[in-house]
Amino acid sequence: MRNNWWKKAVIYQVYPKSFCDSNADGIGDLNGIKSKLPYLKELGVDAIWLSPIYLSPQVDNGYDVQDYYKIDPMFGTNEEMYALIERAHEMGIKVIMDFVANHTSDQAYWFQESRKSRTNPYSDYYIWRDAGPNGEAPNNWGSNFGGSAWTWDETRQQYYLHYYASEQPDLNWENPKVRQAIYDVMKFWKEKGVDGWRLDVITSISKDTNFPDNPQPLTTSNQQNGPRMHEFLHELNKNVFTPYDMMTVGEAPASKAADASLLVDPKREELDMVFTFEHMHIDRKENDINGRWALQKPNFVELKSTLSEWQKQLRDRGWNALYFENHDRARVISRWGNDTKYRYESATAFATVLHGLQGTPFIYQGEEIGMTNADYSLADYDDIELKGNYQFFVKEQKTISEADFLKAVGKVSRDHARTPMQWNVSKNAGFSEATPWLKVNSNYKEINVDADRLSTKSIFKYYQKLIQLRHREEILTKGSYELLLADHPSLFVYRRKLKDKTWLVVANLTDTTQTFNVSEFIKGDYKFILKNYAKPESSPALRPFEAYIIEY
Repeated sequence: MRNNWWKKAVIYQVYPKSFCDSNADGIGDLNGIKSKLPYLKELGVDAIWLSPIYLSPQVDNGYDVQDYYKIDPMFGTNEEMYALIERAHEMGIKVIMDFVANHTSDQAYWFQESRKSRTNPYSDYYIWRDAGPNGEAPNNWGSNFGGSAWTWDETRQQYYLHYYASEQPDLNWENPKVRQAIYDVMKFWKEKGVDGWRLDVITSISKDTNFPDNPQPLTTSNQQNGPRMHEFLHELNKNVFTPYDMMTVGEAPASKAADASLLVDPKREELDMVFTFEHMHIDRKENDINGRWALQKPNFVELKSTLSEWQKQLRDRGWNALYFENHDRARVISRWGNDTKYRYESATAFATVLHGLQGTPFIYQGEEIGMTNADYSLADYDDIELKGNYQFFVKEQKTISEADFLKAVGKVSRDHARTPMQWNVSKNAGFSEATPWLKVNSNYKEINVDADRLSTKSIFKYYQKLIQLRHREEILTKGSYELLLADHPSLFVYRRKLKDKTWLVVANLTDTTQTFNVSEFIKGDYKFILKNYAKPESSPALRPFEAYIIEY
């Protein structure tokens, strides 16, 4: 019988490069994380998920792995990782590692060997194809970072496939030796005490080996959920996840609620949870050539519909992973909320909505103090995706103006999540004594851990209460879910029910007062379980970003 500890857990994502620098080199590290475990214990989280810390050239901030067995010296040593795991366990905190199984770095030994010839032992570890009649790429598939998904290799005289940067060649999961190599790495880290895995773009591991063209050149529509995906995931589960009792959450970019149970239904023995992208696209123009940079006003009716459909489809057939922020997502209050006048209110409103749902909530570092997007100029950004897309869409394709692109970047660039953690008012926000690898957000003197915990409107303390509710109240993990006011453009209202207990979760997701009369939903007495305004409004209304949970 597996231990499903994660169903009552709250997991905190650490982006190691930006969390805490212990050796004054401008880069966060493992000893820095270890020094902050008491802070995470105080917050109340059950586990930490570490973004990749393996040896890497850092072309894509560690998602280009050179050696899965070795910790990158910028973060520390293997022994320091083992010590971090041991200390976390002593404090009752589990450790989740990020695993990149779809691709490696082009500097990995496997790839360096693979490119040497078509007959060596590693020749079939990656996806190689001959050029077309005129030297062209094998098909019109696109990279998620812009341009073609194929790069010509002079040494081997073939193209190799890469869904991301050309320095991130995709592994060939059709090769059983590749799969076994992956299992061996996971078993190694399990022996060191790791409790589970976040699996990067895991639904991309199977490719359609017929390599059909995409309807639109240099897009990615035929490149997800390949024909052997479920087979590979089941095999992973049988070889590693179940026998070693490891929690798994897979990044599943193309997953929809209707088919998500195929990935997470326990009877199928694949994954425990998946991260969907669906609810994070409510401010993206559908099918626009400029992808994530084509923005619109957030559609909260769509947000409610999507999250509710996931609640419905996975009820008794799997488990939800709940998030608004991670290392790939900008700060939600800057993106959909109000990060100035109503920063506390919007941070706690979005948190209330998310943590009231059935599933495992994930908190991204800084989310618990209401960190915001940075006020950067183009030169301040570091992200390879942004730079590649700028070159492709603005300079080459000319499908979006530079002004519109930069406006979108200010809302959704991944670097907004990667700015150094803001601990206090000291130099570089207390993150490092040296110049940080990425510029600190200029608002760190107003927004930091020390200031927030002393504030009468502390986001940290609100998160503590949400986490305590998750641990204490079975209604959150087992209760039914019912969406109310489905078509209201501004209010997110839903009901959770378990036995004779009923909760109403209410949030105004706008900065304008909305008419709302709780007596239309509740007859008789009720009590507040949690609220983000000190005093209830006397009139039937919800103030800007007002949120609460009531029991009746």
